[in-house]
Order: sequence, then C-alpha cells, then structure tokens
Amino acid sequence: MTRARTKKLIAWDKKYVWHPFTQMKEWGRGADGQPIAVIEKGKGNALVDTDGRRYLDGVSSLWCNVHGHRVAKIDRALERQLGLIAHSTFLGLSSVPAVRLAKKLVEIAPKGLTKVFYSDSGSAAVEVAMKMAFQYWRLGGRRKKNTFLNLKNAYHGDTLGSVSVGGIDLFHEIFRPLLFKTYRVDAPYFYRDGFRGNPGGYARFCAQKVESVLKKHHSRIAAVIVEPLMQGAAGMLNQPPGYLARVRRLAKKYGALFIADEVATGFGRTGRMFACEWEGVTPDFLCLAKGITGGYLPLSATLTTEKVYRAFWGEYGELKAFFHGHTYSANPLACAAALANLEIFEKEKVIRKLQPKIRLLAEALGKIRGLEHVGDVRQTGLMVGIELVKDRETQAPYPTEEKRGYRVTSLARTYGVMLRPLGNVVVLMPPLSITKDQILRLCRVVGRCIRETTE
Repeated sequence: MTRARTKKLIAWDKKYVWHPFTQMKEWGRGADGQPIAVIEKGKGNALVDTDGRRYLDGVSSLWCNVHGHRVAKIDRALERQLGLIAHSTFLGLSSVPAVRLAKKLVEIAPKGLTKVFYSDSGSAAVEVAMKMAFQYWRLGGRRKKNTFLNLKNAYHGDTLGSVSVGGIDLFHEIFRPLLFKTYRVDAPYFYRDGFRGNPGGYARFCAQKVESVLKKHHSRIAAVIVEPLMQGAAGMLNQPPGYLARVRRLAKKYGALFIADEVATGFGRTGRMFACEWEGVTPDFLCLAKGITGGYLPLSATLTTEKVYRAFWGEYGELKAFFHGHTYSANPLACAAALANLEIFEKEKVIRKLQPKIRLLAEALGKIRGLEHVGDVRQTGLMVGIELVKDRETQAPYPTEEKRGYRVTSLARTYGVMLRPLGNVVVLMPPLSITKDQILRLCRVVGRCIRETTE
C-alpha cells in the first residue's frame, strides 16, 4: 500500500509540478535511474520518505535547517502562536513576536546595526538592502551613486535586482538583457587563481582588485555587496583571512555603503553566529534568512544602521519613506519560530559546542582530500565544498555533461545520505545539530561515492 501511494504521488509530481533549478525532462526519468524521493517526515537530522527510507540531511534542507527537524521548543512556539494568530499585516500594525525578534536580532548582531526591516526570503532581504542603499544616496542628493560593486561567482538570490549583483553565468547569463549594469570584480578562488604566496598576500592581492574599481568608479557606486567568508552557490569558495575586513575598509574609504549577505553564512554556519564576527566587521546592511527560523518557515531580515535609518526620517509630505513591503512581512508564526531558534542557540550554547564538530569534520575530510579525482576541499565551519576534477595535476575539470557532482550525490542517496551538488562541487552543509558519529558517516559515504563514480 505504501509503495502504491508513493507511485501515485510521483506520477502527480511529474504531471503537475515544476521544480526549481531542475531540468524537468531528466527529472521525469529519475535521478540516475533512481525513483523520486517524496519526503514525508523528519526527525532530528534525518529525512524520511513515503516508503519509510531514512536519509541523513547532509545539506540542511538547502542550508536552512539548524537544530534538526521536529525540534520540540520550536514546535511548541508555533503551537502557542497558532493559538493567538497566524498572520496579520505589518503595514500600519505591529505584532508581539516581530517586536521581540527585532530587539533580539539587534542584540546579537554586529555592534552598530540598530534597525530591522522584515521580508520573506533571502532574495528579498538583498533587494531591500540594495533599494535602501540606492535611496539613501538619492535622499542625500548623490544621484549619480546608482549602481553596485559585486563579486564574480556571487549569488544573492533570484529576483532581478539580486540577479543583477549575482555573478554565476550558468544561472544568470540568460537574464542579462533584463538586468542593470554593475561593476563586477574577480572573487577569491585560490585553487584556480594560480597565486603563489601566503594567505595574507592573497588577501591583499584580491582586495587590490576591489580597490582598483572603487578608485576609478566610486562616484557611481552606491554599495559593495559580498557574501562574507564563503561564496556558497559558487561552489563553496572561501575567502582568505583578512579579505573581508580589507574590503569593508575600502568601501568606507571610497564612500560606498557595505552590504553583507549572510543569508547562507549566518546563524552558526561558519562557527560564529555571523561570519562578519570573524574579522570584526560591521556592515551598513546585514541580510539574513535561511537559518533565521531554524529552517521552519520563510522569513528574512535586513539590519541597518541608525545613520541609514535617519536618512529616511521626515514628514509625510516629504516622501522620504521606504516604499517597499511584503504581504507576509514579519509573519507572527515565522517570528515565533525565530525567537525559539535563537533561544536554543543561547540556552544550549550551540556555537561553543560547534567547535569540536568543526575540527572533527576537518579531520574526516583529510581522507577525502587524497582521492585521485578530488582537486580541492574547502571548509569554513560546517560549510564544505569538494571540487572534483578530471585530472588533479592539471586541475582540468570534468565536462558539465558528465554530471560528476550529481552522480556522487545521487549515489549517496542509496547509502542513506541526502546531498545536492553545485556542478562538479559536492556540497556538505549539515545541520548544526549533527552528531560526531553522523559527521564520520557523512564523510565515509561521500568518500565512497566519489571513489565509485570516478574510478
């Protein structure tokens, strides 16, 4: 009966559903001949499909799950909030959980961020920051400052503004005619840059590229936007120590605002609550989403400074207001989940307990580094990218059509591990609640699947 139900759901899926980032012709054939997994339940760090098969959630359900699935404290918070109200507009009204969450976010964010603007996705959080930066300069009479400096290989979301500051041609090139012009700078990619020298020298080398553009075009640049420490969708490209702080100083030196997109890196993923903390950086805008609710509900927030906020301050007739909003901004259910999520961080000392896990993961990845077709292994906290190559000596990549990363993650499903690749890069980003035994299992399975699909 269970299998018949699954078959019916899969048939309906193929007939009615269009999945994101998916070639639907291939989806209809299944993952390398495997049937589609229809997830029905979750518990702890495991996903369970309609046939009862269990999978270790190796990518945190697309980088958003934090403490595992069915977390009692978050479940109870949602039940309590449901007993009060599920949603009311945030336009012209406020709500208890939204106010409490804003206070808490300001308390834990880098010092100097004092205001919280809610939206409902990572893309929206970035759009808010960009529009605020643009309007900030216009309100100050600097109308020529109307574009942005962004990094090559950047990913900031899928709405047109966030795509404009993106830099992954595979995702973004087809939409180029719809986008506005920005100044794009090469991002750090040590494995393929051919740089010879120490990390400090590499940080200076990469930051000089940013400065050369700012020096020439600062009169037009409203803001610099970066993903701090690790460019996620680019294939987990980590930045050298000191790079983030250098770029922040350069933005300030040349009169550009600074946007830190921590949609992926926030809420413990790098080993600190926010990646900016590693280098003592306070951005002008901090964009948050994904892990903000523990992976329960869509919610995002853009934090900014009092200086930016005051630029919009005025009488009704001056039309200085920020004309932007969402139907589900500050949804009370999502805010209640976020508050419970942050309470878990605090009471269970999650960040402190992460450090041994991060060290163990680094050790376990050591065995994978030595595999014949592994070119590079990049780790920041619990964020990992394993780049597969056809030839280690020449660093020659596998042709896209060979789908090497996809083959690895597809095979991993047969061993009870759920992953998702980025081209030839196998991504690991488990929930922060992953156990030490699960870390070892995750790396064993990934190593085995790389060997079996590349030999």
